[in-house]
Amino acid sequence: MAPNPPDEYDVAGLENDVEILVDTWGVPHLYAQSTNDVFLAQGFNAARDRLFQIDLWRRRGNGLLAEVFGPAYVEQDRANRLFLYRGDMDAEWAAYAEGTREAVAAFARGVNAYVAWVRENPAHLPPEFALYGYVPSFWAPEDAVRFRTHGLFYNAEQEVARARTLRDAGREAEELRQAREPADRLAVPAGVDLDLISDDILRVYRLAFAPVDFHGAADPASARESISGSNNWVVSGERTDTGRPILANDPHRAITLPSLRYVAHLDAPGMSVIGAGEPGLPGISIGHNGHVAFGLTIWPVDHEDLYLYELNPDDESSYRYGDGWEPFRVIEEMIPVGADEVPVALVYTRHGPVIYSDPARGFAVAVRAAWLEPGMAPYLASIGYDAATNGSEFLDALQSWGAPGVNQVFATPEGDWGWQASAKVPRRPNWDGSLPVTGDGRYEWDGFVSAPGLPSMRRDPRGWFASANEMNLPDDFDNTDLTTTYDWYSGGRSERLTEWLEHHTDVSLDESLAMQSDAQSPHALRLLRALQRIDPDAIANGEELSALLAWDGVESADSRAALVFEIWVRRHLRPWMIDRVMTAEGLSPEQARAARAHVMKDESFGGDLRGDIRMIERLARELEADDLAQGVASTLDDALADIAELLGPEEAGGWTWGRLHHSAIAHAAFAAADGVDPMWRGVGPRPRGGSGDTVGMAGYDAQFRQSIGSTFRMVIDVGEWDNSRALNSPGQSGDPRSPHYRDLFDPWVDGESFPLAYSRASVEAMTQSRILLRAPIRASHAPG
Repeated sequence: MAPNPPDEYDVAGLENDVEILVDTWGVPHLYAQSTNDVFLAQGFNAARDRLFQIDLWRRRGNGLLAEVFGPAYVEQDRANRLFLYRGDMDAEWAAYAEGTREAVAAFARGVNAYVAWVRENPAHLPPEFALYGYVPSFWAPEDAVRFRTHGLFYNAEQEVARARTLRDAGREAEELRQAREPADRLAVPAGVDLDLISDDILRVYRLAFAPVDFHGAADPASARESISGSNNWVVSGERTDTGRPILANDPHRAITLPSLRYVAHLDAPGMSVIGAGEPGLPGISIGHNGHVAFGLTIWPVDHEDLYLYELNPDDESSYRYGDGWEPFRVIEEMIPVGADEVPVALVYTRHGPVIYSDPARGFAVAVRAAWLEPGMAPYLASIGYDAATNGSEFLDALQSWGAPGVNQVFATPEGDWGWQASAKVPRRPNWDGSLPVTGDGRYEWDGFVSAPGLPSMRRDPRGWFASANEMNLPDDFDNTDLTTTYDWYSGGRSERLTEWLEHHTDVSLDESLAMQSDAQSPHALRLLRALQRIDPDAIANGEELSALLAWDGVESADSRAALVFEIWVRRHLRPWMIDRVMTAEGLSPEQARAARAHVMKDESFGGDLRGDIRMIERLARELEADDLAQGVASTLDDALADIAELLGPEEAGGWTWGRLHHSAIAHAAFAAADGVDPMWRGVGPRPRGGSGDTVGMAGYDAQFRQSIGSTFRMVIDVGEWDNSRALNSPGQSGDPRSPHYRDLFDPWVDGESFPLAYSRASVEAMTQSRILLRAPIRASHAPG
C-alpha cells in the first residue's frame, strides 16, 4: 500500500495558490485565480489521478515504447513515428483558438510538476511503473499535438474492405457489408487495379492505432476496436417537464480500465467549465460552463485516402507522378531500445506516409490524412468554446474545429440551442474517397471545408435534435459536390431516439438518463417483421419463432428472446442468408461461401443489422414460403444447439441474454503480469443487456464481453446546473490504490448516475477531500 497522499503540494509555475476540492465521486473541482493557473493545475491533477495512463499514451504516440518494454515494440514505435505531425509548429498553434498554445504549455508544466514530485517521492508512483521497471517522463507542449493516433478517423479501413469485396464478391455483397448512404452509384476510379489491394497493406496503419499489448508486440487487428459511436440529444424547454432545455450525451468508445475520459471542473476568472475531456489534454470537450451546455458525437467524415503508386522499375526510391518520377522523402531516426538504439527509415510521398511497398509487384501505398494537417489534434479545439458565453460564441469557436468529425449540439438557459456538424472536410474534385486512387497526380484535394460550410440547425420548430452517428445530411446537401462520407453508422439507435423524442412533449432528466441505457433494438424488430409471412405452426420449432415474433425487441439482461435472437441472427441466420443471396446473384455455392469472409461482421465493432435486414427482406420477397420457412427453422435449430453448448441445457439454470453477455473490464498492464493484487486486475463480470444496435450501446467480442459502450454519460439541466447528472465508469482514478479506481462500475452497469455539482455551495456540500497547490513564495523588493 502507498502512503496517504499529501493534501498540499508546492507547484513551480503557479502564480497563485489553487484549491482542488475532490467530491464523493472523485471529481476534482479546481479553483484558480487565472486561466494559466487552472490549466497548469489541470495538468498536475490529471497526472495525480491518471499518470500511468497519460505517460503510456505519450510513449505510444511518440514511438517510445521499446525504450521501456523492449525490442518487440520497435515495429509499433516506427508506425507511430510515421504518423506524427511533422508540419510547421507555428502553423499548428495558429490553427487553434487564441490562447490554446498557452493552455497546452501550462498543462504540460503541470504534468511535469507532478512528475518531478513523484520521482522524488517514489512511494507515490502508480504501481505499474515498478511492475515494468521505469519512471514517468517529462512532457513538452508539442507532445499534446504531435501524436494523433489516439483519435477516431475514417476511412482507410473501408477503402480496403470495399475494394476487396467488390473484386471478390461484387456490388451486392458490398451493399450487404456496408450500406452506402446516401444512395449513390459506386464508381471505381480510373487507373486503380483492385487486384493490388490486400488486407496486408494496412498492417502498419493499424499498428499505429493499436493499443499497447503488455504481453508483447501489438496485434494490428486490435486497432479495429477503436471503431465506436455515440448518442446525443438536445431538447427545447418547450418540450421538457421543467420548461428548461435538456442536453444529453453518452459517447461510445472501447471499454477500458482506466476509462478514456476524465471528469473535472475548471474555475478561473472568465471561465467555469465542468464535464469530461481526455486526461492527457487541457480543457473540457463535453459539459457546460454555466452559459452554454455542449456535447458531441462522431460525424464520420472521410479524413483519409489511400494512394497507390507505380514504382520506378529502374529506381525503387522514386514513384510515378505526372509525366515523371518523384523521389520518396526519407527521414532516418533512431528508436531507443533500452540502453541501445535501432535505426528506422520513415518514408513519405508528397501525399503522406508510406505504409506498404511491394517492389516485386512494382507498387507502394501511402495514406493522405486530413488529421496530419495543422490544427487537427483530436479534441484540442474544445478549448476554444470552454469560455463561450452564448450560442453564437460557441458556434464561432467551432470554425477552428478539425478532428475528429463530430455532431456538436448546444443549449443555453435563454433558449438558444442547435446542432453544427464540425470538421475540416477535404474537397475531392473528381472522386468521392470511397476507394483507393492512384498517386500519379490525377486525384488531388482542393482545400478544405469547415463548420460554416457544413450542415447545421438552430432552434428547429420540432423542438429537439438527436444524433447517433447515422446519415443525417439534410435533403438539400449535395454529397456529390462535397463528399463528407458514404460510410455512416447504422441508423438503429437514431430511429429509437427519434421515436422517443417525437412522442414525448415533457422530456425529463430521469427519462433521458434511462434512455442512455435503453436496450430496445428497432432493427431487430424490423428484421423479424419480414418473417411474418411464415406460419410458426408449420415448422418444427414454431414456438421459438412465435416467441421472437411476439418479442418487444428489448434486449434486457434477463431476456430469453434477446439471447435467442443474438445467437440466431448473427451466428446462424446471417451466413445462411449470405449464401442464398450470393447464389441468387449468380455466384457458385463455393463463391457464395467465400463471400462470407467479406460480409460477416465482427460484433465488437458495434453490431450493424442493415445488411441482415436487406437480405431478409429480399429473401422474403423472392423465396417460396416453404424455402424461407425451412431456412428459418434449420438456422433456429442450429442456434438453440449453439446456446445449449454455450450455457448448458435450459433447465439447468435458465437461458437469458445476461448469462452470456456481460461487462468485465481488465487493466491491460496488470492482466499481463503475475503476482498482482486481483482487485487491481479488473472489475466484473456483471450481466449486461443491450447490443451494438441499441441506444444503450453494448457491442461485444467473441467471448460475449462488452467491448464498446458509453462509460461516460451526462444529462444537463440547462440553467439549473446543479441538477445535472453524470457517470464515469469504472472510476475517476487510474491508480488501483485509490478508492475511486473502481467505485463507479456497479452504478454504471445498473444505469445510475451522480450529481454533477457545479455551484461552489453544491461542491462544498459534496467535498470528500481537499488539496492545495501552493505557488512559490515570491520575495518582494522595495524600490531602490
